[in-house]
Amino acid sequence: MRVAVVGHVEWIKFCRVDEMPRAGDIAHSTDEWEQAGGAGAVAAIQLALLADEAMLFTSLGDDALGRRSREELESRGVRVHASQAHGPHRWAFTHVDDVGERTITTVGPKLRPRGNDESLPWHELVGADAVYFVAGDEDALRWARRARVLVATSRELDVLRRGAVPLDAVVGSGSDEAERFQPADLDPAPRLTVSTGGRLGGWSQPGGPYTAAPLPGPLEDTYGAGDCFAAGLTYALGAGEPPAEAIAFAAKCGAAAITGRGVAPQAISLD
Repeated sequence: MRVAVVGHVEWIKFCRVDEMPRAGDIAHSTDEWEQAGGAGAVAAIQLALLADEAMLFTSLGDDALGRRSREELESRGVRVHASQAHGPHRWAFTHVDDVGERTITTVGPKLRPRGNDESLPWHELVGADAVYFVAGDEDALRWARRARVLVATSRELDVLRRGAVPLDAVVGSGSDEAERFQPADLDPAPRLTVSTGGRLGGWSQPGGPYTAAPLPGPLEDTYGAGDCFAAGLTYALGAGEPPAEAIAFAAKCGAAAITGRGVAPQAISLD
C-alpha cells in the first residue's frame, strides 16, 4: 500500500514525574528522553510500521532539531518530504505522570506544509491508497484528496471547512475540547466520523458506540495513542476494511501505543 501523512513534526522532550506539578510546585524528574513526535510524525511512524513505508509531507526548521527530526523519522521507515522553514523547529515539553497521563507544552509556531510549495512532490499523493491529513493549508488538503482514501483530524476544522473536499473519515476526541465536532460542521459531511474516548471506547457515525481494545501489555504512557488510532483507521480504510472493522483495528493500534515509552507505535497485523 502507498500511504502518506500531511502534517507537522515537533521535537519532544519527555520528563517522567511522580505527579503533575501544580502552580508554584517544583517537580523532580525520574526519567528523561527526547524523540521526534507531534501528530504528523507519530501517525507517519505508525503507518510505516503497517505498510513498510510511509511518506510524510511536512515542514522542518532550519536548525539542529529540524535535522534531528528528519534523521530519526527516516530511520523509522518514514520517507520525509519537507520544506525548510526559516527559523527554529518547533519543540514541546511533555510531562508523564505515574499513571501514564501526559501533559504537553509546545514552544514555537506549528510548521505546516503548503500545497503551493513546489519544493514538495505533491504529485506522489495522486492515486495513493490512503492519506491522513493532520496539518496544512487548503491547497495541501486538496492534494491529499487526490488519494483514494482521505482521513482528517478535526483539529483542522477551519481548514477542512475552507477546503470543502469530501472526506472518507474525520477523527476527533470526545475528551478534548479542541477536537469536538459534529458531522454537520462540514459541508460536504464526511462519510464517517469517529470520536475517541480513550479507555471508554468511543462513538462513530454511522455505527454508534464502540469498545476500547484491551492493552497488550502494561500501560507505559498515553503519548501518541490518538494519533496511532487515526493512522490505523487510515490504513484499514485504505485496505478496504468496512468502518466497524477499521475502527476495531484502529483501537488496537491506539492500545498498543500506550504500552510503549513516548513515541511508541507498534506493528499490528490487520488479519
